[in-house]
This record gives sequence, C-alpha cells and structure tokens, in this order.
Amino acid sequence: MIEIVIASNNLHKIKEYEDMLSEYKGKIKFYSLKDEGIKSDPSEDGTSYIENALIKAKSIVDKTDKYILADDSGVEFEALGEHFPGIHTHRYAIENGGNINLNPKLAKEIPNTKGTFFCAIALITPKKEIKTFLGEVNGKVSPIVEGEHGFGYDPIFITENMEHPNAYYSEEVKNSISHRRKALDKVVNYLKEEGIL
Repeated sequence: MIEIVIASNNLHKIKEYEDMLSEYKGKIKFYSLKDEGIKSDPSEDGTSYIENALIKAKSIVDKTDKYILADDSGVEFEALGEHFPGIHTHRYAIENGGNINLNPKLAKEIPNTKGTFFCAIALITPKKEIKTFLGEVNGKVSPIVEGEHGFGYDPIFITENMEHPNAYYSEEVKNSISHRRKALDKVVNYLKEEGIL
C-alpha cells in the first residue's frame, strides 16, 4: 500500500485524486493534511507551477514519513498576454469578483481564444527524493457559460476535441481529460517504472 499525503487544505482536491485513481483503490491511499494533523499554508511565491508545487510539498517534508504530493495549476489565455493569468490564475479570479463574475466576462470579451491549462505535481518519496511532473491540456474559451459540474474556469473552458465546456460533463468525464489527470498519469507511470506500484 502506497500512502500519500496531499499537501493541500482543499478537500475537493483530495476527492478528485481519489476519483481519478479509483482503479488503484487498495494500492494507493490518500491522506489530507487534516487526516495527519498537519497545519501548513506556505506562501506560494514561486515563479512557475513547479516551483509552487515544490514549495507546498517541501513545507511538510519534516512532518510525515509518507509520500508527499502537491500540485499547482493555472490557465493561460492567448488573448490576455503571454503566460497570463498563469501562476496567478486563482488571484486573477478573486480580483475580478470570483469566477462567477469573471467567467461571463471572459466568455463575452475573448470568446474562442486559445487557452492551455497546466498542472505541475511535486512528489517527495519517504527517502526524501524529489520528482516533478507537468501535465497540460489545450482548449479555448467558450462564448457562453455552460454546465454545473466542476469549479473555477470549468464553465468556460472547452478542452480540445470536446464540444462543451468542462463543467458540462460529469466529474468522471472531466477528470479523465483534465490537466491534473495528465500530470497524475505521469506520477503513476513513474511509480510503476520504479516497481513501487
């Protein structure tokens, strides 16, 4: 059994990981910071997704002997300038009244513009070895806000080869095509290659 602590206070993210790797139930067990009695809220002041993921993972490295997994993600819209909002994706939404206000604005102002979602995962092994993985998916901004699933930019981001925004689809479908899934698949491949999984 591989025991992994997810260095996040976002319980939705824990469930998302469990759902994405449901086929490995009994082989991989995820723990939240709350489960482990760990308090951590580091300042994410890195200059890249990988740096921010590492900041979160390293912040609890002395507090557990289990595997540690942390991620950082963001979206970059071509029409808003190079790599923007990028690592400031969450802050950008907050500054614009949250996604409930920002999504309709983007759908109206930059419909059909290209975008890319990125997810960086940092994994620290019980031996304190550090590995990083990056997943990405391309897509575009929907001209309408659509769907009731997911969160954040899901109601306006149409992933490549899909007809509707991510929020239109079930969690199962959304999780199978997400940037986080792409990065997580690389983690699983690494664990298999190392004979750990």
